[in-house]
Amino acid sequence: MLPVQGEHIIKLIPQRFPMVMIDRLLDYTAETVVVDFEIRTDNVFVAGGQLQESGLLEHMAQSVAAHTGYSFYIREEQAPTGYIGSIQKADVRRLPLVGEVLTSKVEIIQEFMGVTLVHIETYIGQDSIGSAQMKTVIASTT
Repeated sequence: MLPVQGEHIIKLIPQRFPMVMIDRLLDYTAETVVVDFEIRTDNVFVAGGQLQESGLLEHMAQSVAAHTGYSFYIREEQAPTGYIGSIQKADVRRLPLVGEVLTSKVEIIQEFMGVTLVHIETYIGQDSIGSAQMKTVIASTT
């Protein structure tokens, strides 16, 4: 089943190209997920050869969506639509360059009635380049 990649990623998240910001779901547990994403020149969030902060945060949010989507996928249910409720403690230490691969690790802190609080850490290789806490909300399951 893992990794999930290519057109199968689209089944896990509500975004569609050119807004898809994850390439592969590498690891999944009920409390965690690990995804990766290669920065390409044609990405809508790339300027001056770098992924902008908004693109890094969007990648982080889609990492959370992939966790939720995969939990529905393994139950053979359609992935829900969700929204970012809030972003807190965002810390971008470095903007990634075109050609670099992001690996994001999401840890579920709390989940209750469709609201999920997570901590996300994003790496290039072994170097952490950013982190955030996000609260996401499931809007619908259809």
